Order: sequence, then structure tokens, then C-alpha cells
Amino acid sequence: MQGILADLVSLLRLERLDRDLFRGRSQDLGWGAIFGGQVVGQALSAAAQTVGSGRIVHSLHGYFMRAGDVHGSIVYQVDRLRDGKSFTTRRVVAVQEGEAIFSLEASFQSDEDGLDHQDAMPSVAEPEALRSERELGLGLAAQLPPHLLARATAERPIEIRPVEPRDPLHPIAATPHRRAWYRAIDELPDDPALHRYLLAYASDFAFLGPALDPHAISWLTPGLQMASLDHVMWFHRPFRLDDWLLYAVDSPSASGARGLVRGQFFDRAGRLVASTAQEGLIRRRRTINVP
Repeated sequence: MQGILADLVSLLRLERLDRDLFRGRSQDLGWGAIFGGQVVGQALSAAAQTVGSGRIVHSLHGYFMRAGDVHGSIVYQVDRLRDGKSFTTRRVVAVQEGEAIFSLEASFQSDEDGLDHQDAMPSVAEPEALRSERELGLGLAAQLPPHLLARATAERPIEIRPVEPRDPLHPIAATPHRRAWYRAIDELPDDPALHRYLLAYASDFAFLGPALDPHAISWLTPGLQMASLDHVMWFHRPFRLDDWLLYAVDSPSASGARGLVRGQFFDRAGRLVASTAQEGLIRRRRTINVP
């Protein structure tokens, strides 16, 4: 397994300090702060490690409260809210330097048969025909200021291949829909729980982008402040993240300095394996000329 992915797998396993207390470290992706998806994945891991093996996470809802220090450890405190006949509920608070930076509630369910239907998978180009997000970033490297170069070109444990690439240096107005293929950069262990932690991690990459597209702005637009506020995820069907998954994301609304986005993950067979939603802060710190 390649080093950056092996490191991520290790940090998602966490260090157990006590029955319901865990400690995690962070992976520096060149952003100067902890990547939000990492905290989501680690909090889910902490919750799952207090649940019996017969129950699988089906939903989570987290709130981002403070930016985390990528160089400091994070303590995850788990509350066992409920252990019912079919469902188990956990609350997790991620703490750094005595301050809560993230909170999560997750629900786990015993495997059951039931009704089965889903949305159809969008028809898009296959991942083999597309360039990766990192390749696209390297193509812009000469035009990026030094403080943004690392963020745009850093190696990641998850490869992303956009179906409709956007040029962040020259944004144009577009419909608030994006599709991209996601896959771990190497083969992963046969551990379904690990694949769920990793998908929770990956689901936060570039999630708020579609909320910018109708306004012809990008994450590189001067004076733009963006931050995830909450993150919701539902797991529907089994999957592997070392095979390609299509992430289809849209933004139905932006108002009040916030943008809402929704996402769906499909495997290559067209099965809907997970759904997501997030609201994020989108604030203009100074006047931006928007067409």
C-alpha cells in the first residue's frame, strides 16, 4: 500500500486510551489546517469501535465548530446514547487543547431485509478517459501563488477524476452540478468498516464547489471565505473504495452566506451506495465583481 494511503488507514484506526476515549493524529495535506473529512472519518471510527460487530453505520450527522491544528493530536470522547434491539446510537466529541472542534452523532443498525429502490446513476465518461484533479492542478502550477501551490498539487490518498473539470483561475458561471470519480490510490484491506471510514473522509473533498458555480467564482477568488458547517451521510449498500465510485453533487440553494450541497455515490455497477449533504459558510470578506 502506498505510503500516504497507509498513513491514512493507520490514523483512522486511532489509539484507544480508555473504554470510550480515543486519540488520533492528523495528516498534513498542505492546507495549514486539518482536513474536515479526516475528523469525520476518525469520529466515525471512534463511534464504531464501541459498537458490536453485528451492527453497521447507516447514518451520521456532524458539526464543525473550530479549525483544527494539524500538528496537534485530537481526543475523541464517545457517549453511548442508546443500545436498542436493532439500532445503536453514539455521540462523539473531538477535542483539541480542551476545546471541541467537531461533534458527531451516528446510528448503527443490525442487517435487515426490506424494500429496495434507488435513483438511477448519471451517464458520464468512464474514469479511464479522464485526468485526475492532481494532474489538472499541476497543469496550473506555474500560475498559482506559492501559498496555494501545495494545496492544489499535494499528493492525496484518494484519487479524484472530475467529469467536468473547472478552471479555478478563470471561473465562469455554470449550473450547480458536478460529477467526479473517486478511488483509493492503492488496494485496501478486506475490512468493510475501514471502507466506510474512508468514504466518510473522501466525501468532504471539494464538496462545496457546486454552490459557487452559478456565481462564476472559485475557491481561488480573492476575499472568499469558505468553511464546512455540518456534514450528513447515509450508507445504503456495501461498496469498496479501492474500485471507482462516482460522486454526483448538486447545490439546490445558497443564501445568507451559506450554501447547501447534496451528493450521491454510485459504484460502477450503478448501485447507489451512499448519500451526503452539507451546508457551508460562503462569505465575501470584501467586494468581489460577480457577473
